[in-house]
Amino acid sequence: MRLSALLALASKVTLPPYHRYGMSRPGSLSEKRKNRPWIRRRPVLVEPISDEDWHLFCGDMVEILEGKDAGKQGKVVQVIRERNWVVLEGLNTHFRYVGRTKDSRGTMIPSEAPLLHNQVKLVDPVDRKPTEIEWRFTEAGERVRISARSGRIIPKPEFPRADGIIPETWIDGPKDTSVEDALERTYVPRLKTLEEEVMEAMGIQETRRYKKVYWY
Repeated sequence: MRLSALLALASKVTLPPYHRYGMSRPGSLSEKRKNRPWIRRRPVLVEPISDEDWHLFCGDMVEILEGKDAGKQGKVVQVIRERNWVVLEGLNTHFRYVGRTKDSRGTMIPSEAPLLHNQVKLVDPVDRKPTEIEWRFTEAGERVRISARSGRIIPKPEFPRADGIIPETWIDGPKDTSVEDALERTYVPRLKTLEEEVMEAMGIQETRRYKKVYWY
């Protein structure tokens, strides 16, 4: 685990109970605009799916079952578990305006709309057809996804981040901070001020004596 992963765990955003999740990342400016402190939007009831039953991950190849792009296959680029949403690359798109002002209507760009998890189905890499998924354990005790039709293992994809790094395959280099060094406690809190600590470290003795000061 890299130092960035530890910092990401420590910087998780605490959201209010009435927060409404959307396409934007929690804590971002666009998400704060949609969830203002003085506005409480109607909550969206979502079917809860446990982590053990969820089987769609970023990088998976899935096929759309319904909608205008039914029958097309694409790669999952975003998963929003709070709404049971998945976003496919270049599919189920709609057009919206960006940079609209009073004098200009802005620029119209395509944007992928989310799909519910039951509107897509994982594609079997053997025959490139959608299949049902079963979770099983191997002889080594590893929990894997199994295609219900072919019985083959469908491994979890190694989806790179925006900077192109795959955390599962990352090897720490000589300039990377190890987890042991990051967790090492090097600071001991003290009641002395910075000046007093510097004087103690340099062996400076305070010879001055304070005099009484009268404010009147």
